[in-house]
Amino acid sequence: MKAPFTAVLAGALSLSAADSEVWRFDRIDQIGGHPATVLGHPRVIDTPAGKAVEFNGVDDAIYVNVHPLAGAETWTWEVIFRPDLGGAAEQRFFHLQEVDPATGQDAGTRMLQEIRVDGDRWCLDSFAISGTESRTLLDRTKLHPLGGWHHIASVYDGREFRNYVDGVLQGAGELHVKPQGAGRSSIGTRINRRDYFKGAVLVARITRRALSPEEFLPSPVK
Repeated sequence: MKAPFTAVLAGALSLSAADSEVWRFDRIDQIGGHPATVLGHPRVIDTPAGKAVEFNGVDDAIYVNVHPLAGAETWTWEVIFRPDLGGAAEQRFFHLQEVDPATGQDAGTRMLQEIRVDGDRWCLDSFAISGTESRTLLDRTKLHPLGGWHHIASVYDGREFRNYVDGVLQGAGELHVKPQGAGRSSIGTRINRRDYFKGAVLVARITRRALSPEEFLPSPVK
């Protein structure tokens, strides 16, 4: 008998290495052990995949004053989430932002995870920029159904930037970026409160090395 996804996921998370940080979305006052600031009314829900935080796509968001990949030379950023019907065409569900230590203002350096919606389907848009180097990974022909749970990942190995949906490569391109500085994160919206996400987020795992698809968290659709 196939084990429930919640058990499979729990087992995978328990094996996360010391260079990984896990952010569970089972409460809104803190995420990954970090105090959180809440906008709107995101709520904790029970799902077949476990507890998750649901966002309304209008004004719900969570902010954390941590950039979990600050200083990382290579990395893997995984998220298990559920994009829902009824949202905008462009939605940012996770944003990692460097902050200028001299001014306290957001710098141009950032990493993004977005979706682009086409009817009842979506595609993944991943982006990273540091200094003058940047790369967008977006293939509008690789579409996935809204309303279900999916695993996404972006991976940087020091030479190439790649993104995946449910373990399947969506795009790749050469990239050479320096490690990002300390900053903050937003979930459910852009850091400047635009392009709100309609759906739910279950868990994120941030690892300071490039993982292979075989090392990813399990996908809910597999």
